[in-house]
Amino acid sequence: MTELDHAARHAERRYEIFIKRNLTRNFTAHLFHGMFGQTGFRFINAPTFIPAYLLMLSGGSNFTVGLALSLQGLGQMITPLVSANLISHRKRVLPIAFVTGSLMRSCVLLMGLAGFFLETDDLLVALILLLTLFGLMEGMQGVIFNYLMSKVIPVSKRGRLMGLRNFLAGITSAAVAYIGGTYLIGIESSVEGYSWTFVLAFVLTACGLMMLFWVREPEPPGVKKQVSLRQQLRDVPVLLKTEPAFRRFITARSIATMGRMAMPFYILYAGQTIGLSGETLGLITFAFTMSGTVSNLIWGVIADARGFRLVLLITSVIWILSTLLLMLSATLVMTIIVFIGIGASVQGFEIGARSIVLEFGDRANLPIRIALANTVSQITGSLGPLIGGVLAAILGYESVFLVSVIFLIAGTGMIFFRIPEPRTQSVL
Repeated sequence: MTELDHAARHAERRYEIFIKRNLTRNFTAHLFHGMFGQTGFRFINAPTFIPAYLLMLSGGSNFTVGLALSLQGLGQMITPLVSANLISHRKRVLPIAFVTGSLMRSCVLLMGLAGFFLETDDLLVALILLLTLFGLMEGMQGVIFNYLMSKVIPVSKRGRLMGLRNFLAGITSAAVAYIGGTYLIGIESSVEGYSWTFVLAFVLTACGLMMLFWVREPEPPGVKKQVSLRQQLRDVPVLLKTEPAFRRFITARSIATMGRMAMPFYILYAGQTIGLSGETLGLITFAFTMSGTVSNLIWGVIADARGFRLVLLITSVIWILSTLLLMLSATLVMTIIVFIGIGASVQGFEIGARSIVLEFGDRANLPIRIALANTVSQITGSLGPLIGGVLAAILGYESVFLVSVIFLIAGTGMIFFRIPEPRTQSVL
């Protein structure tokens, strides 16, 4: 062994010791960051409040609902590769995480404040713009925070961290949803009620960001040289060619993500049969959020024991069955049961899709892999709601659900038949 090889192994050993020494501290910091920080973001991404708010402001336009959420997805699509380019050459990424996290939370606050000061038409435009900006920051944060977690949490602990973190975050999210729907929005939905709920969500997410002051971030033994964004984009085909399992995964994830086109229309379809008062909205959102919350503990255990691939397969099947069952639901009880299934499956699929990316390939290319997976997924995530809005306007909600199921089946089949469990191939 050469002196250079010995030095590299020694540096890698020091890196691993640092991670183990600070694991409890970093685990706890990430846990409470997720508990508070995800509250507002789940509130915005839940298929209940925002679609209902947009529908109210637009005078009942399904197309506007789809357009607004499509622009949010477009924002998420644009920035991941930019974010990867910002952090790939840095030994510490926590400072950038604070900047993007602060900007993202500012969007939530402005959504709340806009309701107090703007008239309906201006408010609708502002909300669409803020959702787009939120998506831009969300695309950056998805890369930075996922990469940060991969640096401080070993692969064998990530399932339980994400499961427990999302469990605690779900409790606060469900509480905000219930309070917002029952007490702030009320039976007669109002702009002021929605605005106060946004403000409450902002306060909780700001508390979550503060938890990251406790994180001790290690400096890896080596990082990639800084390159231009253009050069990084040129390197993408080479990466995809040399990592076929990862290439197939992002394809399957993108196909399945098209199934999310139905998300904003679940609650609107339910509203046709059971009504959509603030109390009903809060109750359904509570069921949706709590199901995802409790199931996170299960997904975490399965992931640590059998890998995130199995989590993706199980949750996809539940998602498909829940979507089909929604079309047969005619009562509040049945609708709640359906949203329990959707909440558990969507949350589990999100955990699996984001976490399994960390297990492909080497550490040096991890930021670009995270960014690439998120970008490709968000392309379909952006197109999905827009296509869903057009289908809903022309053919009705049932057509949106059926097309969604077809995409989910295709993506799930590809994961089952074409993508091996990455932990049996390599360990990060």
